[in-house]
Amino acid sequence: MKSLTHRGQIILGIASVLLLTALSLVAVGVVGSLVNPAGTGSLSRARCVAPNLPGPVVSVSLPNMGGPMMGPRNGMTGGAMRMTTDQSTVAHGPVSFLVTNAGTLSHELVILPLPESQIPGTRPIGSDAKIDEAGSLGEASNTCAEGTGQGILPGTSGWVTLTLPPGRYELVCNLPGHYAAGMYTQLTVS
Repeated sequence: MKSLTHRGQIILGIASVLLLTALSLVAVGVVGSLVNPAGTGSLSRARCVAPNLPGPVVSVSLPNMGGPMMGPRNGMTGGAMRMTTDQSTVAHGPVSFLVTNAGTLSHELVILPLPESQIPGTRPIGSDAKIDEAGSLGEASNTCAEGTGQGILPGTSGWVTLTLPPGRYELVCNLPGHYAAGMYTQLTVS
């Protein structure tokens, strides 16, 4: 089978995002009806409370602006998604990440070492519209819980605590198309 063209990869990425959006909306409706029987179909932020996390806590916000994803990878500028942190440098040792999904789609946080010569946002994107997670140190992708899961639902949080040595790290959302749309940032551990 021939490899996908760049245009084919973009179309596949957009189709993946649309499917994930639909699944996220269904999941929010199902979970919302369980959490909020009144039928408003939304999760309350107050129902998702992180425990007392050890070490410095890096607050990560994962917003998306709605509409189609547009980022530097597909020739557009001003990505429709982004990732922000409340600090860019922390001390080595135990570091906790409190990840809040401020968007309308499911998101996640994956922590990857960033070689000194690499610029954040430049990892190769595969035909599945994701980057290679080999070497990942951990992730927060569990709704209202720690560690790995199926994604952090809109309006909720997830968290993870890792012991990080000094170095540079790239924080990414690696759901299909999200990295290409701008969901990455750098964290320096001193």
